[in-house]
Amino acid sequence: MASDTHRAIEAVWRIEAPRLIAGLAGLVRDVGLAEELAQDALVAALEQWPGSGVPRNPGAWLMTVSKRRAVDLIRRNERMSRNLAELGHRLEAAGEPPEPDEIEDDLLRLVFTACHPALSMEARVALTLRVLGGLSTEEIARAFLVPEPTAAQRIVRAKRTLADRRVPFEVPQGAELAGRLSSVLEVIYLIFNEGYSATAGDDWMRPGLCEDALRLGRVLAGLMPAEPEVHGLVALMEIQASRAAARVGPSGEPVLLLEQDRTRWDRLLIGRGLAALARAEQLARDRADERGDEQADEGADERGGAVGPYTLQAAIAACHARAFDPGDTDWVRIASLYESLARLARSPVVELNRAVALSMAYGPAVGLQLLDQIVDEPALKGYHLLPSVRGDLLFKLGRRGEARAEFERAASMTRNSRERALLRERAAAC
Repeated sequence: MASDTHRAIEAVWRIEAPRLIAGLAGLVRDVGLAEELAQDALVAALEQWPGSGVPRNPGAWLMTVSKRRAVDLIRRNERMSRNLAELGHRLEAAGEPPEPDEIEDDLLRLVFTACHPALSMEARVALTLRVLGGLSTEEIARAFLVPEPTAAQRIVRAKRTLADRRVPFEVPQGAELAGRLSSVLEVIYLIFNEGYSATAGDDWMRPGLCEDALRLGRVLAGLMPAEPEVHGLVALMEIQASRAAARVGPSGEPVLLLEQDRTRWDRLLIGRGLAALARAEQLARDRADERGDEQADEGADERGGAVGPYTLQAAIAACHARAFDPGDTDWVRIASLYESLARLARSPVVELNRAVALSMAYGPAVGLQLLDQIVDEPALKGYHLLPSVRGDLLFKLGRRGEARAEFERAASMTRNSRERALLRERAAAC
């Protein structure tokens, strides 16, 4: 029975922790202190609930206990400043748990605080998974293949940086919002990508991280329903996540996109992704119409409306999702979308993907021509997918010796053992 209660507490914590920490951070204006108070409430739940049972409203119970601990902390510490004394009074005065709308507002503030540009990307990811994803330090360390003390240090330093720099607990407004939102989306997508194609270790995928990122994306879409790129990112993750069961073979080996059994793709996730994509495109069109955007065709699809990079990537993923057979894939459309993406947010990686699309639409020689233009890009130095793609195109052109050398070079560069084995198999096939 106790183990059942502990499992229930773990489930409640995963759901309630982000809102609990957000509500407390809204009161104490300190993410680190808010998390400590929430952890105190979790300890109290672990002590009391096995005997008394899980309360009817566990979130309210945890919030009430956390607020009492905050008041006790303030009363015990005589050296607290006048601001904290006033805070204690405010906490005591707030008798009932905050209204749902207040919690949602605080949750949105917590999202932007955890992803603040003052933090390194590693720190943003670790803090986001900790306070918004509800993951333990051990889970974060395991997910990113770093020692637990390293993960703990990142979290501690992140909270210290936010406190030292007096980062305001707020959602940015006006012109600052777009840049900060971009940082939030980048963090969520980085978490998803690490789960979707693990950069190191023995596993090709870490589905738990994909689920964490999807949950964060869906929460953000609920908090910011009028932001096109939020829905674009959710659409992209939903559609990519739909392939999870087909991306890994019986022994955990990677299965490439064109070789996947598409009957194993999750049609529910695809449907959700396509709906989110339609929402993102409609919001982008509405926004372009509102501001009379004269450059609406730059980075837009043929249906009109300026769209962002995540929405364009989701549109590319949708082309694959709609093709029940690999031969039905609209590669000309995908190449066009990559061209739009390159105009909007050019990067060597985008050009690498565009080369693949061009090779599928117009032949490997066309793709190789673009690839040879970016082969010396500094950003691609050490990026194993460059020689991997080049090897594939050379193989299709019958240049087997060159292809084998590229596959072997790619195998030596990747840190993922599953991917390394696949690349060595492809080298041997040459």
